[in-house]
Amino acid sequence: MKCNIKEYEDGIIIDNLKDFNPVHIFDCGQCFRWNREEDGSYTGVAFGKVLNVKKEEGRIIFTNTNMEDFNNIWFDYFDLERDYGEIKDVLSEDPILREGIKFGEGIRILNQDPFETLISFIISANNAIPRIKRSIELISQRYGKYIEEFRGKKYFAFPSPAELSVATVEELKECKVGFRGKYILDGTDNILNRQIDLDEIKSLPTENVKEKLMKIKGIGDKVSSCIALFSMRKGDAFPIDVWVKRVMEYFYLRKDTKPKEILLFADNKFGRYKGFAQQYLFYYARELGIGKEKKQNNRK
Repeated sequence: MKCNIKEYEDGIIIDNLKDFNPVHIFDCGQCFRWNREEDGSYTGVAFGKVLNVKKEEGRIIFTNTNMEDFNNIWFDYFDLERDYGEIKDVLSEDPILREGIKFGEGIRILNQDPFETLISFIISANNAIPRIKRSIELISQRYGKYIEEFRGKKYFAFPSPAELSVATVEELKECKVGFRGKYILDGTDNILNRQIDLDEIKSLPTENVKEKLMKIKGIGDKVSSCIALFSMRKGDAFPIDVWVKRVMEYFYLRKDTKPKEILLFADNKFGRYKGFAQQYLFYYARELGIGKEKKQNNRK
């Protein structure tokens, strides 16, 4: 990473950091605990820390942190060691992706906490992002540790498996998770009792990681792919949600296509970078509303 990093009184300033745009990173569907502030910055919680991130005149400003936490947490969390320029060069050989990358050029895939990511994407199934964020916030407030008050708002860490294990289905319903409460408890029990070791399975090939994760109730192919991509460094995982399905059909396949066939096409088309391609395509489709007309026609 060729850039200038310096510490100031309340955080870190990074000059000349390429391929980093908070809007693209936090609004591409990969995370749920980052919220946009009135000044255009984003404040979020990860690994028990509260951070504010802002892009201003070519600089990235991390507020409410220090060099120690930047080196130990944020450098890895924001995947700053990876050369996204190289990834974009490879993917841009495809003319459709070349155009899509222009819309989300500052995307970086976050390296999130695996347990939090697992529970978050169980909650995400057949759900809208505002409701997902609300549920995760309520769970954190009820079961997680209080961190601090920042700019007038109190922040809580996402609970550990032990902390979340005391929850009941009824209590989780109060956190607006609906029918997903039993799946949250099953996932928590699996992790707490080490029936699935999230750290251990990281070293497995992507398909084996997904296979292990899908033993948990409420986790299918899409959710397992999200967990692998967003918390286990599996850049070849390719989550297929409604947006990705639509954009793949719209640009490449030209017909209604089953997810397994889409995945096979993506594997052949994008190879080891297909997880990164998925993020650019997801952002591209959502920003342009690709597939909305089809969805509306299907409802008529």
